[in-house]
Amino acid sequence: MSNKEVKAALKSARDAIRNKEYKEALKHCKAVLKQEKNNYNAWVFIGLSAAELEQPDQAKGAYKKAIELEPNQLLAWQGLANLYEKSNQTDVKGDLEDVYQKLLELYESGDKQKWYDVCNKLVDLYRQENKYFEVAETWQKLIQMKQTEGAEKSELHQLWKKMIQLLKGSTENKENKTEQSLLAAFEHALNSADAVPGDDHQNLYKDFIQCLSKFPHETARLEKACNDMMALYPAACYPLEVLCLHFIQSGTLSEEALHCFSKLLEMDASSGPAIIGLGIKYLQEKKYKEAVKSLTEGLQKTSQCPAAWHHLADAQMKTHKHRDVVLSCNQALEALGTPEGPSLRWKNLILQLKAEALIKIADADAAEEAIKALEQIVDASTNPMVLAVRGQAYLIKGSVDQASEISQELLQSHPDLAESHALEGFIHYSQKNYEQAERSFLNALERKDEAAEYHQYLGLTYWFMGDETRKDKGKALTQFLKAAKLDSNLGIVFRYLGNYYREVAGDKSRARGCYKKAFELDRSDEESGAAAVDLSEELGDMDAALSILNEVTEKAITGTAKWAWLHRGLYYLRTDQPTKAVADLQAALRADPKDANCWESLGEAYLSRGSYSTALKSFRRANELNPELMYSIYKAGEVEQILGKYSNAIATYQQILEKTEDYVPALKGLGECYLMLAKSALENYF
Repeated sequence: MSNKEVKAALKSARDAIRNKEYKEALKHCKAVLKQEKNNYNAWVFIGLSAAELEQPDQAKGAYKKAIELEPNQLLAWQGLANLYEKSNQTDVKGDLEDVYQKLLELYESGDKQKWYDVCNKLVDLYRQENKYFEVAETWQKLIQMKQTEGAEKSELHQLWKKMIQLLKGSTENKENKTEQSLLAAFEHALNSADAVPGDDHQNLYKDFIQCLSKFPHETARLEKACNDMMALYPAACYPLEVLCLHFIQSGTLSEEALHCFSKLLEMDASSGPAIIGLGIKYLQEKKYKEAVKSLTEGLQKTSQCPAAWHHLADAQMKTHKHRDVVLSCNQALEALGTPEGPSLRWKNLILQLKAEALIKIADADAAEEAIKALEQIVDASTNPMVLAVRGQAYLIKGSVDQASEISQELLQSHPDLAESHALEGFIHYSQKNYEQAERSFLNALERKDEAAEYHQYLGLTYWFMGDETRKDKGKALTQFLKAAKLDSNLGIVFRYLGNYYREVAGDKSRARGCYKKAFELDRSDEESGAAAVDLSEELGDMDAALSILNEVTEKAITGTAKWAWLHRGLYYLRTDQPTKAVADLQAALRADPKDANCWESLGEAYLSRGSYSTALKSFRRANELNPELMYSIYKAGEVEQILGKYSNAIATYQQILEKTEDYVPALKGLGECYLMLAKSALENYF
């Protein structure tokens, strides 16, 4: 076949393809290849025809042969691109990427529109594969090409915005180069916007700041972006809210941070971050109740802020609301998710605080939960503070040997740490080794004199050591006063101060004040509440006693606050208000149905009210629960006598006299009953 015939055969092949006669085209191409096996066009036509005849492998082979012959010719590359684009096979995407890259190279110096088309296709392909770095790199080339051609500012602005959309999913990948490309795209888009200030520009700024807030290492850039946006849009709260959250999460409370909190609060008094910031300020100023109130309110509006939950837990710890601390720490951990980098520090702080609160709850289950929390802390086995907390948890759980082992280890490795000596003190105190406990707590206080808890335990040690140290003003009293001065929210200290003033100093008025303070700090401290009521009664201040009792009973749920119901019920009984007494004593019995004395008092209330049958049942119930209660047996006999059941009453009185021959009220009642029976017999002519 001559050169002329080869050209004619190729023309025939081209015509056949144009007419969609692909088999015919293949025949012409094969004829050409017999003569010229390296004919580029023939291989390209074979590739095209085979592709149309749904013979992808043959088409691919033909195109690749053509490329091998002429690697810088467009036709084969274009054909291969078309073949891969139509393929349903996922494994060709990598090959297609290579083809597009080659086409970009070939179009770069020629057809710019086709270069842009292929560039868009390649970017879409990378995007499907989540290859964000390649997306960024390729799109930047496109923008550079447009800039070289002198594209309008508005067109470039749209291209930068498109790049932002393309890279939005990349924030999960943590690739620094891609992150930088995304942030650069935002900055270029902001700088190339026409309408400044304007709604689109403002929304773009919000997206930029939101994006920056996802990158912990971009704090300087975040602060700058927030400040720049505030300068452009002074009425917008968003940048200020983000800045406030940034300061909260960073854990630093600078003058700038406090200024931001104050400014945001002025702009929007209901803003979550602003209210949280105010709460943190209160916490810093040691206004713990106000801190709890503000942080709780702020977190209702902005709940996904682990640092704020930690600050709330810290404030609750300062007011000794230990169960609330545990709940806040759990919320903080939930908001934290799977932490890494700076967030890991927050996780460790939260877990340690949770464990410390669980220890204060002081039961075995809480101690076990504390140990589990501590196990999740990074480097827990080498952190002496964490080890000290762990030792306390073992002690409360009852594992004294493990607690002692940790104590000895800490004393050897960290003898200058107050917590090392305090743990030793707690162990001695729990075993009533008060002299050793005293030595340990004094050692702890030498190293940390501002620790209220150590003064508290040293005071308790002196209190239980013996009468001498209990009465010595320089021992127990001094330590309790120091603890109260250092921590005015420590309820137990005020309770023991009350004990001191009542039992040792004999100062009922001061004792009552201390008990009242202890009860105000801890509403579950029934001992202090009851003591405050008793002393108020002794001092003749019944109004103060009733004020405490009314407050407790109003808030009490069914089956709780027995002591308050009982105290008030007895008061009503003494002041001849039997109906009120019955109601309160019934409420007390719901809390403790097996209290024989309470049943006896209820019987008295029914008797005063004239409800004799129910009074009799109450006295009988008291006797069932405690057969030694002679008074209940006597009152049952008295009620039977009132009801005219003289024979029953005689049997009841005799039951008493069998045990106590000289029980005068029973003898009197027995005589009266015999007399009434005799009188009845006379009236009936017996």
